[in-house]
Amino acid sequence: MRFTFEHHDPETYRRKARFISLAMAGQLIVFALVFSQLLALAFGGGFWFNVLGVVLGLVATSLVFAVLRERPWMGEMRYVWQLKHHLSRVSAYLPALRRGMGEENVTALDVMAFYHQGMAQLAELNGRTLDDDAELIAERETVRLARQAHGLDERVEGFDPDDLSAFKRG
Repeated sequence: MRFTFEHHDPETYRRKARFISLAMAGQLIVFALVFSQLLALAFGGGFWFNVLGVVLGLVATSLVFAVLRERPWMGEMRYVWQLKHHLSRVSAYLPALRRGMGEENVTALDVMAFYHQGMAQLAELNGRTLDDDAELIAERETVRLARQAHGLDERVEGFDPDDLSAFKRG
């Protein structure tokens, strides 16, 4: 399934991410305590029942999260998770993609452009900068110049995971 870049306000994303993280942590604590107390009442307590209570709390929190993640107000979170997932997949192919770039493979140039755009967008959404990584900056410039030499736009609209099938992993 093709992934397409979307614009999201970084401040809105960070605010929602903080809120959701705190809510989930609080929910985990409450569930873990409730399950631990219920197990202690039913079976007399003990260390392993407390551990089981925490595990059950984690499972319950995960189930609630799985149900809520499809809600419209979770759109930014879903987008960032998908972006991270695709960037992770591409990073497994970076050596092969770099070889492809050296061979002037247009698909490799497209995927590498996606990778650098995605990394930049992720950094922006998280309120970070990529200016401290000289290798990444140099490679981004190489990709930009190679795309320009082939008459391609500097930016891509998205990424098709099927494009990676032409490259050998790692």
